[in-house]
Amino acid sequence: MLRVSVLYPKQAGGRFDFDYYLKTHIPLARKLCGKALKRVEVYKGVGGAGGAPETYVCSASLFFDSVQDFEKAFGPVAGQVMADVPNYTNLQPVVQLEDQVL
Repeated sequence: MLRVSVLYPKQAGGRFDFDYYLKTHIPLARKLCGKALKRVEVYKGVGGAGGAPETYVCSASLFFDSVQDFEKAFGPVAGQVMADVPNYTNLQPVVQLEDQVL
């Protein structure tokens, strides 16, 4: 199982519209990626260890069966998905592909 982690770092002056993200952007990604996208989890940052502020405003996990399935599904629609980002945030997302090992 491949997890695509999309992390939005907290920054001064940063904006993130959770309502738009959950009601418009995530459904768009689901539609465009189709059946290859198995599951989506979205988390809102609330704090760090020991009372520190959160590092990320939001993190999303998108699950695919493999890197190849992700590339095949996302590659052709990446432009459409990324063009929607300014509609909900001015933060630059950090993306990491992760293979489950346990």
